Formats: sequence, C-alpha cells, structure tokens
Amino acid sequence: MTDLALPWDNTFTAELPADPIEGPSLRQVTAAAFSRVAPTGVAAPEMIAWAPEVAKLLGISTQQMETPEMLEALAGNRELPGMETFAMNYGGHQFGNWAGQLGDGRAIALGELLTPDGSHQMLQLKGAGPTPYSRRADGRAVLRSSVREYLCSEAMHFLGVATTRALSLVRTGDDVVRDMFYDGNSAPEPGAIVCRVAPSFIRFGTFELPASRGDHDTLRALADYTIRHHFADLPDASAPTVETYLAWFDRICQTTAQLMIDWMRVGFVHGVMNTDNLSVHGVTIDYGPYGWLEDFDPGWTPNTTDAHMKRYQYGNQPGIAQWNLVRLANAIYPLIEDVAPLQATLDRFADAFTDGNRQAWGQKLGFSDASTDDDELFESLGQLLMAAETDMPIFYRRLSQVDLGSLGETIPAPLLDAYYQPDQVTPDLAGKVLGWLRQWAQRVDGSPDVELMDSVNPKYVLRNYIAQIVIDAATEGDYSVLAEVHNVLRDPYGEQPGNERWAERRPEWARSRPGCSMLSCSS
Repeated sequence: MTDLALPWDNTFTAELPADPIEGPSLRQVTAAAFSRVAPTGVAAPEMIAWAPEVAKLLGISTQQMETPEMLEALAGNRELPGMETFAMNYGGHQFGNWAGQLGDGRAIALGELLTPDGSHQMLQLKGAGPTPYSRRADGRAVLRSSVREYLCSEAMHFLGVATTRALSLVRTGDDVVRDMFYDGNSAPEPGAIVCRVAPSFIRFGTFELPASRGDHDTLRALADYTIRHHFADLPDASAPTVETYLAWFDRICQTTAQLMIDWMRVGFVHGVMNTDNLSVHGVTIDYGPYGWLEDFDPGWTPNTTDAHMKRYQYGNQPGIAQWNLVRLANAIYPLIEDVAPLQATLDRFADAFTDGNRQAWGQKLGFSDASTDDDELFESLGQLLMAAETDMPIFYRRLSQVDLGSLGETIPAPLLDAYYQPDQVTPDLAGKVLGWLRQWAQRVDGSPDVELMDSVNPKYVLRNYIAQIVIDAATEGDYSVLAEVHNVLRDPYGEQPGNERWAERRPEWARSRPGCSMLSCSS
C-alpha cells in the first residue's frame, strides 16, 4: 500500500483566531480568520487531469497521486492524516462597492504542506461544498469553469505570469444546477472540483473585513502572521514595527505592479478584479470570467456582469489594481497611522507599473532599452491595431518574422493572418501600417532582437474558444483534448510544429457563442 503520509504544517489554523462554531451553517463570523468546515462528499469521483509539475512542487509522487485514497481526498470524500480543513473569512469591494463579509463560499482548504524546497503551499478544493460563507449557494462548481481554472492556472505559470497553480481536476459524478447568464434559464451541468495551490490564499479583502469592523486585534494578528510566514525577509518580520508594515505594503505594491505588467503583455483580462480577488502575494487568483484579447480592444471585458460598466476591461486593469491597493492601504492604516508614507508607496506603484510596462512593450518590439521617447511608437501601433479587427497574439508573434529590409507597398505576408476582416485592410490602413513598420525599423536599426521578441510574445494562449473545445469534449467524457491542450500550453513561446491549430485566430463560430465571447461568474 502506498504511504500517503505527507508533511502537513498547518500554520494558518494554528496561529490565527478561529470561528468558535464549526460546520457550514450560514453566519456572520467575527474576530476570526477562518471557520472549520469539512468538504461535502461527492457521488462518483473521477480524476480527469493532474499536473505532474505541481505534484513535484508539493513532494507528492506519481504513485501517491494515482492511489484511490488520494482521489478521494482531492474530491473531498476523505481527509488524509494531518489535514485540517477550513474556509477563510474575508470581505471585499465588488465592482467598486463595499460588500461586507464574503469569505470562501465554495472553496475549502485542506491545509498547508511543507514542500521539498522548504516553502509552504496551501491546498484548497474549489467546489467542495457549502461553507459558512456560501450565501445561500451550494458551494459547488461546474465542469466548464473547473476546466477553465485548471488549464489557465497552468497556462499562466508557463507564460511566466505569477499565479496560483492547479494540482488536480476531479469530476464529481454529481450534477450542479446553474443559470449561466442569470437570465432564468437554469440547467443541470456536470460538477467538478479543482485543487488549487498557493503559498496562501490571503487577499486584500482579508484585511479589509476586520478593519471595517474596527477589529484591530484580528487585523494585526493577520498582518503579523502574513509577514512572519510569507515576507520573512523584511526587517523585524518576527515582531513587525510600523516600518515593517510599510515595507510589506511596498512589496505588495511592487509585485502587483509586475502582475499588471505581465497581464497586459500577454493580453490577459481577469474580468472580476474585486478586492477579494487580488492576492497579497502578487499572483493571479480566482479564475472566473477571464478572457484573452484576440482582436485588440482595450475596452473589452469578458464578464457579462460587467458588460455595461466595463469597470474591469483590459485597459482599466492597472488603474483598478491601484484603486484596490488604496483600499488595502485604508485597511492597514490602523497599523501605521500615517497617510504620507502609504501615499508615497502608492505613487511608487504607479511609477513601477509605468516604467515596467514601457520596458515590456519595448521587449515585445525587440528592444530592451525603452524610454519615454518610445511611447508614441507603442501608442500609434495600438491605434492601428484597433483600426481593423486585428488578432493581438498573432500580430505580435508574427512581427519577428517581418523582413524590415525589404518592405514593399503591401502589408508583409506574415502579418496578414492577424486580420479577421480582410476588407477592413484598406489601402489607407495598409499605408499607415507600412509607415509604422518603417518607423519601427528605424528604432531598431533594421534589426530587432528576434529571440527577445519570441520570448515575450506567446504563440499559444488559452483563447476562450480553445477552452470551449476542451469543455465540449470533456463534457462528453473525452479528456484527450484536455491533455493535448495542457501539453501545448506548457511551451507557449515555442513553435511546436504540428500544434499550429491551437495558435489560430478565433473562428467565426466562436464570435458570439457563450463561453467564447462572454462569460459570467456562474460556476
């Protein structure tokens, strides 16, 4: 029999205040960081995918992953020795409005593992059943959203974007009733559970909730715990001072700035950047109605809930991140009691994003010394991409194939596949594109760094239509497409001969199909 003894080291539950009531009954939970609650069992769990890289990170062997006992644990049907299951308590601003207590409504942590590299990683089952924070919902998740979270978590990692990881994807054998677009058309869908992994699932909203209640003891306990275990390199991390809190906030601002730079670079749109969906670790968290810019449109959001306000559109993401950081600064103000250094730190976030984003777009164009002088080059290209429906991933990837020494009177052949509507490419637009190419050629002395370009402009991203193809097959019990796409996404910057079909622009059938064009938070 395979030994399933794993090095659980549950610091979160050991060191932070617990809800005195156990179980999933709905309630307001005060003066507590978490509630103890067990997953609700499922009828017929089936492991349909797991990530060997994440298992290796956690020190879990292939033999352990393939045991019936591990399947039962990752489906929420049993606890392994050392696990301590719980749901986290937090609040948040949703679409700009304070929502009060939110918490893990369908996610239940299994505990923390001490990994082979000496770090801690928390394992959490998303879709594991009701918790005290489920707000009259069932705590479950459907297969379609679970496939999307599993694949995107791993895709983002291999793109070089900080993210939570996904260990496993389990089909539950139970149906879950959902109204996908909140239009009164509820229907049963197959259920699933993702085991996601992160150093912790502590969010901006984790600190907002106790601050909103004037509960400074819990606020300080949470901040001190977070610094002690996850920011231990900061000065006086074991007994934080005001300077420690400020250095911690500065670190969060800097990693959040880098996250926004990377989202914008690869064309990722989170879709629901509420303060409870931003991590203090600067990693992408909570994959819901996300999407990828295909035709370049800074005003696009994939979230049907946000279709009119467009608060979380692609182009707004850096500004929303800063807005959320202001909310976090307000929450931790009682630990610092001085506005000036918090404002200075927020200003550094803006500078870090602006400077880093400029460098990232310079790298996309093959140079690593971008300056303010290049801003017009970037902005004019954006205007050209919006002048006709232009596929962002294909256009940027193909730029490295353009021979700048032999520009003619027509748009170079490598770029033509990027246009969705060829009749939109008028002679006037073609002339402007050629003019821009000549301007770019002058900037790079006729020779961009092609290797650099191909290292930051992905060929393969998890376009929504690709995710939908995987979902359609998985719903019918065919998981081979899931495995194939997962493998392709492991090498997003490689050419991968034979896999080109996963790098094609969005097909017409996907233009308005639910799940391909717009999504909701329903899962």
